[in-house]
Amino acid sequence: MRKHKIWTLLIVLSLLAACKQPQSLTPSVSEVAQIKANGTSIRLFCLTNRNGMTIKVTNFAASLTSVSVPDKKGNFEQVVLGFDSLESYLGKHPKFGATVGRFANRIKHGEFCLDNQIFQLEKNSKGNSVHGGSRGFNTQVFETDTFYVVKDTAIVVFSYKSAHLEGGFPGNLNLSIAYKLTDRNEVILDYTATTDQPTVVNFTNHSYFNLTGCKEPVLNHLYTLHADSITPVDSTGVPTGELKAVTGTEYDFRTPRTAEKQIRRMMGKTYDINYKLNKHPDSLELVATVTEPVSGRILKAYTTEPGMQFYIPSSNMDYLNGHGNRKYGKYYGFCLEMQHFPDSPNKPQFPSTVLRPGEIYRQTTIYKFENSPATKCHLRIKSVPPPY
Repeated sequence: MRKHKIWTLLIVLSLLAACKQPQSLTPSVSEVAQIKANGTSIRLFCLTNRNGMTIKVTNFAASLTSVSVPDKKGNFEQVVLGFDSLESYLGKHPKFGATVGRFANRIKHGEFCLDNQIFQLEKNSKGNSVHGGSRGFNTQVFETDTFYVVKDTAIVVFSYKSAHLEGGFPGNLNLSIAYKLTDRNEVILDYTATTDQPTVVNFTNHSYFNLTGCKEPVLNHLYTLHADSITPVDSTGVPTGELKAVTGTEYDFRTPRTAEKQIRRMMGKTYDINYKLNKHPDSLELVATVTEPVSGRILKAYTTEPGMQFYIPSSNMDYLNGHGNRKYGKYYGFCLEMQHFPDSPNKPQFPSTVLRPGEIYRQTTIYKFENSPATKCHLRIKSVPPPY
C-alpha cells in the first residue's frame, strides 16, 4: 500500500511539471546597453512584465527594437524585425521600429500652406516629402526623460525638441513619447506634443511585425482591418483626396483573410495604403486583428488616430542581419502605422493635422499580444496501479 501511494505521488508530480505553469515575475525596466555616437549616448532599455514578455526600446529615434511573446505552446520568440546591436540602428535600414515625424507619410510636392503662408519641405521621394524628410525623427537621438514601474506597468519616456523650420516645418515642437508594457501583454505608445507656432504634425511608429517569430513571410497571416474605405493614391503615392470603398477590391479585409491571394491578384503589387478606420474621432478603439495560425499568436491593434497605413514591403531585406543573425526576405513584415491621412495639410476634407500654441496633441496606440488557448492540463487520477 505504501509503495502504491508513493508511486501515485510521483506520477502526479511529474504531470504537474509537464503542465509548465508560467512563473509569476515582477514587472521591471532597466538599462541594458549604451554606446556613444558622435559624443551622444545611445541607450537601450528592457521592459518585462509578469508573464515573461519583454520589449526593448532605444532613445535613437525612440525606437521599439524588440518584442518577445509566447506562441500557443509557451515558446517565446521575436515578433518584430530588428537588430541585436545598437550600432546597427545607426546604419541603413527601413526604419525598423522608429518613431516617424514631424509628418509621417507623404506631403505632395513637399509644400503646404498654413495661415496664408507657404512652407517648403525637403522633397525626398518622387518629388514629395515623406516621413519628415531625410533628417526626420527616425534619424534623431531623443532624450531619455525617465523610466520606472507603476503597479503592473513598466514605462520608459523619451522626448525630442524639434526646432523651428527643422525639416522646413514651422514652430518649436516638443514631443514626448511613453512606451508602456502592461501585464495584459499590451505595448502602449502614448504621444503628446506642443508648439509655440501654428504647425502640422503626424506621428507614427514604424515597426514591422511578424508573428511567425520572424522566420517566414507574413502572407499567410490572417488580417482583419476595421475599415470600409481607403484613400486611393496617384502614381507617386499621394492621396487623390477621394475615399474609395473596399467592397469587392483587394483592400477588403473586413473579415479575416490572408494577403497571399490578394498580392497574386495584384500581379505582385503589395500593400502600402492608408485606411480610413471605422471609429469615432479621438476615441481609443480596436482597428485591426492579425492572427498567425501555426504559432497561434494574435496581435490586436487599438488607436485614437483616424487612419492606418497597412504596409507589407515587397523588397528583399536579406542584406540585413536581423535578430539572431537572421536574414529577412521578401514580405517578411507587416506595418500597422497609426496616423492621420497622408497629405492632410493639402486636403481640407481630411481630418486636420494643424497644431496651434496652447493646444496639446495626444495620441495613444496599443499593440496587444495574445495567443490561441494552449491545451490545458487536467488531473483526474482515481487510482494508479503499482508497476507490478
